[in-house]
This record gives sequence, C-alpha cells and structure tokens, in this order.
Amino acid sequence: MNIMRTAMLLAFMTALFMGVGYLIGGSGGMMIAFFVAAAMNLFSYWNSDKMVLRMHNAVEVDERSAPEYYGMVRDLAARAQLPMPKVYLIREDQPNAFATGRNPQNAAVAATTGLLDRLSYDEVAGVMAHELAHVQNRDTLTMTITATIAGAISMLANFAFFFRGNNNNPLGFIGVLVAMIVAPLAAMMVQMAISRTREYAADRRGAEICGSPQSLASALNKIASSAGRLRNDNAERNPATAHMFIINPLSGEKMDNLFSTHPDTQNRIAALMKMQGEFAPQAAAATSASGPWGGNSPSGPRGPWS
Repeated sequence: MNIMRTAMLLAFMTALFMGVGYLIGGSGGMMIAFFVAAAMNLFSYWNSDKMVLRMHNAVEVDERSAPEYYGMVRDLAARAQLPMPKVYLIREDQPNAFATGRNPQNAAVAATTGLLDRLSYDEVAGVMAHELAHVQNRDTLTMTITATIAGAISMLANFAFFFRGNNNNPLGFIGVLVAMIVAPLAAMMVQMAISRTREYAADRRGAEICGSPQSLASALNKIASSAGRLRNDNAERNPATAHMFIINPLSGEKMDNLFSTHPDTQNRIAALMKMQGEFAPQAAAATSASGPWGGNSPSGPRGPWS
C-alpha cells in the first residue's frame, strides 16, 4: 500500500511540474516541462544522492578517519544484512542524520558532528539504525528524487513572474499566481506526506536493528529538543531536503498533520516505547552528553572525526 501511495505521489509531483510549465507557457510549456521532468527523474535516479550530500557539504569518512562511527555503521549494516553503505560526516552543530542512495547497494548515511557530540553511543546507534532502515525499506531513492523535483518546482515557480506577459499563458496573471504560490505549496505537502508515511516504519525497523527502542526514543527526544535551538544553515539553504532528516532540521514542528514534514516526535517516542516489551532486557541508553559516545566506546569518548 505504501509503495502504491508513494508511486502516486511521485506521479503527482511530475504532473505538478508539467502543470507549472502549462501555466507559464501553455501546451508548449507543458511539453517542455514534461521532457525536463523526464530528464530530471533519470538524472536524479543516478545522481540525486551525490547532489544532496554536496548540498550539505558532507565529507566521506572511513575506518581510518572515523573508526568508531564507521565501525558502528558497519556492525549495524551487518546486523540488518545490508551491504556496507558509504559513511559521511557533516560538520554541523545541530544533531541530525539522513540516508540517501538509489538502492541498498549504492546507499550512503550521513550524521552531523552535533549528533556525535551530543548523543550517547547507544543513541547514535539508534539513529544510524533508523537510517539503515530507510535504506532497507528502499525509501532513500523516493525521498531524494522527491527533494530534487520539489526544488525544481520551486525554482520554476520563481521564474513564473518573468513570464507573466507571455501570450501562451492560458490563465494570464491568475496562472502566474497559481504557479508562484499554489504549486510550491502543493509540492511541499507531497514531500511531507511521503516522509510521514515512512518514518514510523523506519523507527520500528531501526529499533529492531539496534535492539533498543528506548535508545532511539531517547535520541529522537534529544534531537527534537536541539533542532529548535540550533540552526542548520545548509538545511535552511536547501529546505527541499528537510524531509530526508530523522527530525525536521528547519523548525521544532509539533503538529502531527499534513503541514509537518515528520510525525510528531512524542507520538514516535510513544510508539517506540510500546515496542520495549518485545525486546529482551537490555541496558538503558546512556544519557551523558559529555562526548560522542557517552563513555561506552571501547576507546573512550574521543570524537570519530579526530
């Protein structure tokens, strides 16, 4: 059901892109938009992951440059029976993370330095398990292509004003207003719907991978608390990618409705805590924020990027 719903939403995004082209340039503009959308979908399939990582200045790390962080992802990927993804680090104070890639064989996960600094080892493991769940559920391609098309719709809508005198515009100035205001809003709502349908499933699978719903729940609470206080400059410059993060990096959105990029954090935490009884008793997640690993790492609290 989720796959069919996502396919319908992506088809709507492509139709919306064509609709903006029609409002700007009539049938000719719509055909141009169609071919542009087709080219973008093809380009995005192969390159959207690289584009998103570049937008956020992500730097690839390995076992030598980030042994603890890289080793954690490797162990979690093995537990999930996934190929080892590429591992990236984003120098950003706001704790957050996302996954990208067209399939599990070509996936990447990225975490901010703020995530490693402010969360315990178990909490970071919960977050990275959540991102690997997106990879396993094949959410990453959908989310990155959606981000690319939504950004293009917004960019095309910005050009609409300059074509307001175009004789091919079938609705005149009204069409320009629709292209400038309604189309980007509709694209944003589709992004939100796609993200929200997948976060609960990724939370559950992530808890199964890391073995501790409580660790992921604690991480979500800390990230949501920090997101409202710490600005993520790259995310602010590229808002079309906000739905890819584990927590909305743009604001402390609390409304669990179509106008939030993610489900309400407290609802997600409650769902995770209901899972706790399904798991064998495990050590509670460490809550110390004194270092990126909360003292749980065999090599101590040294940062993985040092």
